[in-house]
Amino acid sequence: MGFFNKFLGSDSGEKNNRDTDKKDVPWIPLTDHETLKTIKVDSNARLQAIFKHSTRCGISRMVLKNFEGSYSSEFNIADMYFLDLLNHRDLSAKIASEFDVMHESPQLILLKNGSVVHHASHSEIGTDALAKYL
Repeated sequence: MGFFNKFLGSDSGEKNNRDTDKKDVPWIPLTDHETLKTIKVDSNARLQAIFKHSTRCGISRMVLKNFEGSYSSEFNIADMYFLDLLNHRDLSAKIASEFDVMHESPQLILLKNGSVVHHASHSEIGTDALAKYL
């Protein structure tokens, strides 16, 4: 295995230098309507992000993995909410009506001052949207 680790850039299990600022996304589960109200209020002080994910969709899983792989600690400028669409379809519908954004999956929605400032779906989802608010 040493050969493969060396070939892939990691000889002793250490992370590559380019990965040192990578960090797990601090997901906050979005599971109820009260939390949705909190997100809207909190958006007046801090960027809020909602990631809508379908656990049965391969594309959604791939987009989520790519997003998490490119997430960095510098993006801690936003509260990161995670919505499991299959378990909380009612919240997805509420988000669509409350913020006037068509439902898509997967989908990333950013809120500031009570309004949507960015939304994207499928291959358009990326951490570059968060980078605009650094």
